[in-house]
Amino acid sequence: MLIYFYDLKTKLRDYNRIKRRFYYDLKKSLLSTYPTKTKSVIIVDDSAEGLADRFFIRWRRHVEVYKARCVSLEEIF
Repeated sequence: MLIYFYDLKTKLRDYNRIKRRFYYDLKKSLLSTYPTKTKSVIIVDDSAEGLADRFFIRWRRHVEVYKARCVSLEEIF
């Protein structure tokens, strides 16, 4: 299981345009089929690592991304 932490990083005047395009592309991609995601975290299976990497590489100028590998994950609340 992989956890992707991301944050938009862009100039303030372009922020709304970049944010709208980023989330639109995210919704169109196959990453949107993974049920566990929040505003800035996506959790994907190991088999989708290439898909997620390619998506974030396309946005590398505007997004700061970190990837963590984990064995288990549990919800607290």
